[in-house]
Amino acid sequence: MNYDIIDNKLYKDYDYLNDVIKSTLEHEKANDAYLSIIFVDNDEIRRINKEYRNIDKVTDVISFALEDNKTIKSEIRILGDIYISIPKMKEQASIYNHSEKRELSFLVCHGLLHLLGYDHVKSAAEEKIMFDLQDKILDNLNITK
Repeated sequence: MNYDIIDNKLYKDYDYLNDVIKSTLEHEKANDAYLSIIFVDNDEIRRINKEYRNIDKVTDVISFALEDNKTIKSEIRILGDIYISIPKMKEQASIYNHSEKRELSFLVCHGLLHLLGYDHVKSAAEEKIMFDLQDKILDNLNITK
């Protein structure tokens, strides 16, 4: 497992994410993989959302899966990039009465599952599978609501 976290000086307390990433990759049998997580502010995630999804609003997490591009070949799995808005994460932690640790862990797990091919937008059944899996991974790590 290899990953980079680019924090842009927005958030510093995230050592626990190693366990979230490792557990998610192990569950999906994707241990030899590389990914990046980039922490951004609301303006940047809104710009990305507008440019790549044609949605002009702030969101919490956006994933760009490189494995969706079949022309990229590599000996190791290069999963892609996860962008997380730290201000949006903090806002949601407050709204949902979660700790920031829980909310950030959820967003990382959620984004990583998107990189691994899960898509909750496809159907209600896919959404249930993905959200149940997120809860299972985080519960096993004692990162509860």
